[in-house]
Amino acid sequence: EGPGALDLHGDEEIIEVVELGPPGPDDLAEEMEDVDFEDEGAEEPDAEAWESEDDEGVEDGMESQDDSEVTFSLHSASVFCVSLDPKTNTLAVTGGEDDKAFVWRVSDGELLFECSGHKDSVTCAGFSHDSVFVATGDMSGLIKVWRVDAKEEVWSFEVGDLEWMEWHPQAHVLLAGTADGNTWMWKIPSGDCKTFQGPACPATCGRILPDGKRAVVGYEDGTMRIWDLKQGTSLHVLKGQDGHQDPLTCVASNQDGSLIMTGSVDCHAKLVNSATGKVVCVFKMESVTPKAPIGEGEEAESNSVESLGFCNVMPLAAVGYLDGTLAIYDLSTQSLRHKCQHESGIVQLLWEESSAVVYTCSLDGAVRLWDARSGKMISEYRGHSAEILDFAVNKDASIVVTTSGDHQAKVFCVQRPDR
Repeated sequence: EGPGALDLHGDEEIIEVVELGPPGPDDLAEEMEDVDFEDEGAEEPDAEAWESEDDEGVEDGMESQDDSEVTFSLHSASVFCVSLDPKTNTLAVTGGEDDKAFVWRVSDGELLFECSGHKDSVTCAGFSHDSVFVATGDMSGLIKVWRVDAKEEVWSFEVGDLEWMEWHPQAHVLLAGTADGNTWMWKIPSGDCKTFQGPACPATCGRILPDGKRAVVGYEDGTMRIWDLKQGTSLHVLKGQDGHQDPLTCVASNQDGSLIMTGSVDCHAKLVNSATGKVVCVFKMESVTPKAPIGEGEEAESNSVESLGFCNVMPLAAVGYLDGTLAIYDLSTQSLRHKCQHESGIVQLLWEESSAVVYTCSLDGAVRLWDARSGKMISEYRGHSAEILDFAVNKDASIVVTTSGDHQAKVFCVQRPDR
């Protein structure tokens, strides 16, 4: 190594970049790779050697900008899911392709405990409504529940291949949907169990309605059912013309549970009255490209609804599509209000709890905040070197926690000047 390389290490600006990075020493090498040395190193003897490493392995457009405050980097593969504890919003749980789940502090990325014992990718993780328990579920269907204060496992159960999992909004009750079409419900930690038998195809998505008495479940055959959780009976079934033509990808309900929205691979979002089970209206993407004949080895341009949600303070709903479109629909006129275009597919969207601001995360690795009234982007946060796979927003909408294919979870402060 010539003296030039040593000089570079002592360069003030580079030290600043390194300090922004995660605290772990293992990440130093990665951070150095992401630094753009072109300007500073121009006169140094080793400048060329440095430049050749510049941005190695980082996808186009994912430059080394890092707006995050905290990076959690204990995962050794893609991080699939994240949830914040609802009571204090100080803890996060993340699950990943490395068959691991961790509970950690959002303020500094400090590990609280590992949810050990999974043998497959952890795709679902979440805290109970009062933050007493945390549940982790892996693809093969092993679900474990841990008591957060004691950091110990209190219950586990094995079902078929897991599609989704959700805690009850008011009780220590856990729901999960599996690939055999069943929806399971357990009391925690006693393990009392009930199953709701759907069609013989995966229960692809589900949501407990705010009244805590009903759940809406979407299936791969395009049907949707509203279940009575106490009776174990199906209250409404949407199928055929009323249902979707392709698998359901997501379901959501408004704050009082009177309206449900379903999204599907067929690019339609349906608005459903939860009391009558009737479709109120269908939002279709006008610009769905006709399916052209595909040559061998070519892939069809695909589009689908990936995520959706209702605004709490205005009669608005947001639908995020795989082609990068964020559509804001006006529920009172049942019409498209704004189309916000992303460069790449939207993975998930979330509304702020008490404003008309919608957050999106996408395959280009950025989190964006949109004003649903104007359709304009408020701000954008970057820091991941791969796609964002999941994210969570805390109650007062001051932080966003993201997980990514780059093996990291990050915490971003999103305080806006108007607060």
